[in-house]
Amino acid sequence: MLYAFELSGEHDALPRKEIISCLHVAGLEFREHAYFDQCLVVDISGNDKDIDKALLYVAERLAMSHHIVKVAGMCDVQADAIISTAETMDISLHIEPGQTYVVRAKRIKHSGNVKREKIEGRIGGSIYRKGFRANLKSPDVVFRLIMTDRAIFGSVVASIDRGAYEHRSPQKKPFFYPGVLMPRVARALVNISEIRSGEVLLDPFSGTAGILVEGGLLSSHVIGLEVRQKIARGAKMNMDLFDSDYSLLVGDACRIPIKSCTVDAIVTDPPYGRSAAIKAESLHHLYSGSFSEMYRVLKKGKLAVVVSEMQVIDFAEEVGFSVVDIFTQKIHGSLTRTFTVLRKD
Repeated sequence: MLYAFELSGEHDALPRKEIISCLHVAGLEFREHAYFDQCLVVDISGNDKDIDKALLYVAERLAMSHHIVKVAGMCDVQADAIISTAETMDISLHIEPGQTYVVRAKRIKHSGNVKREKIEGRIGGSIYRKGFRANLKSPDVVFRLIMTDRAIFGSVVASIDRGAYEHRSPQKKPFFYPGVLMPRVARALVNISEIRSGEVLLDPFSGTAGILVEGGLLSSHVIGLEVRQKIARGAKMNMDLFDSDYSLLVGDACRIPIKSCTVDAIVTDPPYGRSAAIKAESLHHLYSGSFSEMYRVLKKGKLAVVVSEMQVIDFAEEVGFSVVDIFTQKIHGSLTRTFTVLRKD
């Protein structure tokens, strides 16, 4: 069965990677069917009801998507093609007799010239003629048309509560320190680490605990290491705001006080260009020592996701990591943030 993920568009590659990682965590058997502008379509094997249930869990994790849609039809982004598809498609897997519906359409950027308001009404009419009743205020089923490189139509299985991330913005937490990751980015990186409920997630440069908060909300046990006592105390204030299973330690990332091969995932944003706050011989020493320690404590086959403002491949490969993916994000001016996904083989 085909399912479409409507992406947020805030990054070129991270939303897609986040979805793939979450599908792996949910234990779904799938393959990529198509990738369009702000839309990923995957073919998922299995029972429809079981898949829908698993996708509700995926939606609870995701940060960089809007909706998950069970696909009923795909066609060119032209009004006649869309209406023809709506008239002929089988919607028996999307709505049951007696249920009500509403149709919502979304144009991605400038895809096609189909007017959203008009196409919603015409598709709604075709569903009405199949024997169903519309309800604009509280429908049982929401049908969604995503107009991107192709027109993709289906029923909404789940929607992502993106507003929850705004409520957890750094400025709204008890302790704030500038330069931290925004919650949606932090959650996406935690998802990419493929951490599961009950597993151990480590951030050896935990700062104000933005990454730890997101990991804790996924029911993992999160461990943070921070060299600055003042920041560590502030991090505790932030963690206490959420019902998380966490441990916070004051210490050096070059000497992590954790046994070897005991951590299931690492997600971290090491300092860079903030020398005054680094208690190390040099930035090179800090990165070299911390990568060695991250490799030591991580379990074999598990992932580490590292945020940086410089390339860290040499540090990673020198201690034994293999590079899985590298993503970049332009922040402002010449400043570029790099996300490196590593595996301990």
